[in-house]
Amino acid sequence: MNLTNIIKDRILILDGAMGTMIQRHNLTEEDYRGERFKNFHQSLKGNNDLLSITQPDIIKNIHLDYLKSGADIIETNTFNANRISMIDYDMVNLVEELNIASAKLALEAAAEITALDPEKPRFVAGSLGPTNRTASISPDVNDPGFRNVDYDELVETYKEQTIPLLKTGVHAILVETIFDTLNAKAAFFGIMEAMDKTGIQVPLMASGTITDRSGRTLSGQTTEAFLISLSHIPLLSIGLNCALGATDMIPYVETLADHSPFYVSVYPNAGLPNAFGGYDESPEIMLENVKPMIENGWVNIIGGCCGTTPEHIKAIAEFAKDFQSRKLPELV
Repeated sequence: MNLTNIIKDRILILDGAMGTMIQRHNLTEEDYRGERFKNFHQSLKGNNDLLSITQPDIIKNIHLDYLKSGADIIETNTFNANRISMIDYDMVNLVEELNIASAKLALEAAAEITALDPEKPRFVAGSLGPTNRTASISPDVNDPGFRNVDYDELVETYKEQTIPLLKTGVHAILVETIFDTLNAKAAFFGIMEAMDKTGIQVPLMASGTITDRSGRTLSGQTTEAFLISLSHIPLLSIGLNCALGATDMIPYVETLADHSPFYVSVYPNAGLPNAFGGYDESPEIMLENVKPMIENGWVNIIGGCCGTTPEHIKAIAEFAKDFQSRKLPELV
């Protein structure tokens, strides 16, 4: 059984937030460094991807917790494991190792849980974040034509990250939290080059971010424009994650459900952040807010983003199992 076949039959459950679960451990600078980077020349606290090397048991156990809660798909701990993001930590040389280590941990966890119930295989999606740069918008308000990254650099960045993920054996590649579609186009071009180079083909997934209640991405696209802009890519799924809670996402998920030729995914935050940057929606409240998406047959993949935990995922998984997965529409 593979991901492409299973998604036709039932709603698949994606995992929840990695960062939220890492925060529960209250890790110190020393924890992030581990023994290997004990004398590293700059601060490493906050480099969550590095924990796949320095604290592998923590990362693997987070994966296991989500799988035991009902997740069918878990994401590798590689959201920032690319050369652009790793410049901040002066760890560009670790990109390959970070992706291999993270993929191995996720694959080990998925294999362990699959072995307990072979009729319900678990999958690993290689997570590719948006980087901290945007190809469409100038970072300098006084120079709108300036860019601190270009398309070719992004292509090479994503290609470099994808190759070790593919070689290690992930089952899909997920480009997530897309706030600039030009970045995403570069990402998928780089991914396809990586698949050509390795000879390994896996399903591709895209997830955009509506940044506020204007209903647009950071680079100004509506949900429908975002969909159209990526429609030339042979995606398994397209969806939305982060920035908003489930309630605010509803109209945009409905738009995707009505117009997408691909399967639809959604993984909202546990509400909007409070004054302290935390998320207040309990599993019960979040479930009530995602119910319309499930009951109306709008989604094929559903999970959680910032503020969500295994308890959130368990509540969603138990509810979603009784509902049909969205059928691909006959679009004209």
